[in-house]
Amino acid sequence: MTGKFYDEWQIGEVIEHPLRRTVTETDNLLFTTMTHNPQPLHLDVEAAKASEFGQILVNGTFTFSLMVGLTVGETTMGTLVANLGYDKLVMPKPVFIGDTLRATSEVTEMRESKSRPNAGLVTWRHRMLNQRDEVVCECLRTALLRRTNG
Repeated sequence: MTGKFYDEWQIGEVIEHPLRRTVTETDNLLFTTMTHNPQPLHLDVEAAKASEFGQILVNGTFTFSLMVGLTVGETTMGTLVANLGYDKLVMPKPVFIGDTLRATSEVTEMRESKSRPNAGLVTWRHRMLNQRDEVVCECLRTALLRRTNG
């Protein structure tokens, strides 16, 4: 399924995204080093063992990025003008190497664009869940989408 146009969405619509992803040590290591994040909890096995988590903690910005990526195919692929913002980002549970993650999206708000008659704004509540169905990441994402006739 490709993304939908603004006028194809409805408030309250929920999507269970079909793609899932098991987080690997390589994912965490590459993302953490590529973004110059020196946090020992993400890179140092001994420091992580000594923490309350007892193991490497997956970089939260990787988790957030993966959540958004898993949602693109069914939300904005091919219809996006621009992402306008991410709000109320929370990470209530940690993610560990080997966790399998999946995403859901719910349309929470819609409004016509005041400056672009061929587009409208859609806000989704994206949630990332692990294999135990625990929410590990959540945010509101607002995007400007084209209309079907735009």
